[in-house]
Amino acid sequence: MLFVPFILAALINGDTDLLLRLQRREPEALGELYDRYGRLVYSLILRVVRDSGTAEDLVQETFIRVWNRAQSFDAKKGSTGSIAPWLLAVARNRAIDYLRSAQARHDPVELNQMDHPSLYSEMEVDLLNRDSARRIQTAMRKLPESQRKVIELAYFEGLSQSEMADRMGQPLGTIKTWVRAALRILREELGAAVTA
Repeated sequence: MLFVPFILAALINGDTDLLLRLQRREPEALGELYDRYGRLVYSLILRVVRDSGTAEDLVQETFIRVWNRAQSFDAKKGSTGSIAPWLLAVARNRAIDYLRSAQARHDPVELNQMDHPSLYSEMEVDLLNRDSARRIQTAMRKLPESQRKVIELAYFEGLSQSEMADRMGQPLGTIKTWVRAALRILREELGAAVTA
């Protein structure tokens, strides 16, 4: 089951005023931000960490981090006029950092950053755009199950290709082939939808 449509359907554009109030350090603005996006952030984090108690803690850390860094956010750089893409990127990164630190406590083998391409970095803003929901869902449905799985593992769990190979019991070369093929299909599908 894909999480993407839920993210896209829940977003609200026009957060410029809210951002300005956050930057002025108005406590009510933080409450409004939480009311507007708290459930969405919780759902995203829970999807990644799969533990409700941990997800609740990470939601709190996410909103504190956004509160402390609101001054550095430039709404003009966002394409949707929304603070949501930035907020969800902070939440996703916080959840993945948590998983990695938990893994390091159990398995001190250092992760090779070269094996972990940022598979969705260019797509994150598009994923948050309501108009992209249908195109993305359609494109993901066209992927074979193995290719859809590697994209989901990279995005939701932040796994490197080596970690995917271990998790799925497949050779690293097979995983790399699946990732390349999936990204090619997604580029073709999303590119064709944009030009249509």
